Amino acid sequence: MMFWYTGLLLQRCMNKHPLIKSYPDIGEVAFGLRGRAMISTFIYIELFLVAVELLILEGDNLEKLFPHMNFKIGSLRIEGKSGFVVLAALVILPTTWLRSLGALAYVSLGGVMVSIVLIGCVVWVGEVDGVGFHESGQLVNWEGLTTAVSLFAFCYCAHGVMPTLINSMNDRSQFGKVLIVCFVASTIIYGTIAVLGYAMFGDYLMSQITLNLPSKKISTKLAIYSTIINPFTKYAVLITPIANAIEEKWLLCKRKPIAILVRTTILVSTVLMALFMPFFGYVMAFIGAFFSVTISLLFPCICYLKMNKAARQFGLELIIIIVILFVGIFIGILGTYLSVRHIVNHMKLCS
Repeated sequence: MMFWYTGLLLQRCMNKHPLIKSYPDIGEVAFGLRGRAMISTFIYIELFLVAVELLILEGDNLEKLFPHMNFKIGSLRIEGKSGFVVLAALVILPTTWLRSLGALAYVSLGGVMVSIVLIGCVVWVGEVDGVGFHESGQLVNWEGLTTAVSLFAFCYCAHGVMPTLINSMNDRSQFGKVLIVCFVASTIIYGTIAVLGYAMFGDYLMSQITLNLPSKKISTKLAIYSTIINPFTKYAVLITPIANAIEEKWLLCKRKPIAILVRTTILVSTVLMALFMPFFGYVMAFIGAFFSVTISLLFPCICYLKMNKAARQFGLELIIIIVILFVGIFIGILGTYLSVRHIVNHMKLCS
């Protein structure tokens, strides 16, 4: 509900200044060039890291599907997961060359359908393939609360692309309805998978439920195929704002060949990052705690208060915004500390 509400605040900011085209524009109107620079930095790093997460997801699931598989390019040998990350990037690459968000909308629709198929496969594994829903574990783990909330934040971190999406709509007034449908649908999908995962695997549930499913079952393979397809439908949408910002900075990039080069360079850099730090769950928690909370909870509230004097008057709206700010600051500080500590510890173990 908090993330949905701050999405509406972004829309209200844009309605007050019709010339606003992007999230950084909101920062500039509210706080000048410094506000624009800060928001731009946070957004583009967040979108970049989420794109990295999608590639890690691809590598993990393809390795589950095809274990002990290695790749050879001349004298160079690439281990299974790393090779799958590179292979997935090559398949994703053509979708990044699409510059129209209208065209990408049809690609993203496939992601929604794939999520529904994934839920069906997980239910089938539990009910028909014999895994069952009887696993017990620690029902409440208070030590994991901050990390869990950071993961929630990651799941609803679409605010960086919301202004871009609003400007791509034929009827901007329908954005509020689109937002609530998307958030309700996402919550149902996330909640269903979470409950199924806990009921099936309890404390043994891994960072991705597909990694727990029995390898040789057809339903498991279908679930993993569904998970593999999902990043293909989302990756291009995530890096489009980054590419657009680069293209607007240098007018030469409006030429199509150079635009393709820009998008390809972004993809290559996300591949390198995915190979360097392949810890899906902890990277997700870090993005959620540090970037998603800041961009999706803190910045919308602060910018809205700055741009709208009436909102600073004591009332229900101001109380809601203050509560969101306090919750966001708490999650951000504690969640970032814990996630960074987990990442550092795992990097030490890997080395």
